[in-house]
Amino acid sequence: MTSDFRPTVAVLLPGTGSDADFVTRAFSEPLTARGITAVAVEPDPRRFIAGYFDALDASSRHEPIIIGGVSIGAAAALHWASTHPDRVAGVLAALPAWTGAAADAPAAAGARFTAARLRADGIEKVTAEMIASSPAWLGLELAKSWRSQWPHLPSALDEAAEFRAPEVEELERLAVPVGIVAAHDDAVHPLDVALTWADRIPLAGLATVSLDQIGADPAILGRESFRALESLLP
Repeated sequence: MTSDFRPTVAVLLPGTGSDADFVTRAFSEPLTARGITAVAVEPDPRRFIAGYFDALDASSRHEPIIIGGVSIGAAAALHWASTHPDRVAGVLAALPAWTGAAADAPAAAGARFTAARLRADGIEKVTAEMIASSPAWLGLELAKSWRSQWPHLPSALDEAAEFRAPEVEELERLAVPVGIVAAHDDAVHPLDVALTWADRIPLAGLATVSLDQIGADPAILGRESFRALESLLP
């Protein structure tokens, strides 16, 4: 990174089952403070990842952009950045879930299980069970976003579970700077994944937070990932 790092647009990619409202609250504060316009993508569960890539293509036609992503959004951001390095000024990667193929990664296993339950039992029953078993803030967030993506939500969950994040070798070749933030107590998005990304990406910074901190103030994801990104400046 150089001192003329002056992007004006950031495209924000939600996690699986999440929505544009959450990533806006997570990332817009530090972006707006730096004069960067945040464009949050509302997921289309019928063409989940393709919709993300379409938004990145459209927003980066005239100048390099920042990409902010949560969970599968972070993996999609790195994948797109690896093939369009000249169109990306930096990536803010929050709560990465796996490297390479998902296999039995907790987030992927949970997505598959939830998709099957939704098809079998419907959204009301599964949402109620999710709320009862999740941190209060997360249950409320997902209840809202799940309903907005129904009835196509199961397809998006299955697609996310099959998405291949960059392999270690691809991380090592990544030519853009990445600020990573992980929750040290998040079993679904293991800290080890973030540590691997931070270790293997040539220009990467890592910050850690807790799930309670995210629940109290989602903007901590944006502040800490941007702080990690700016730590790479000379």
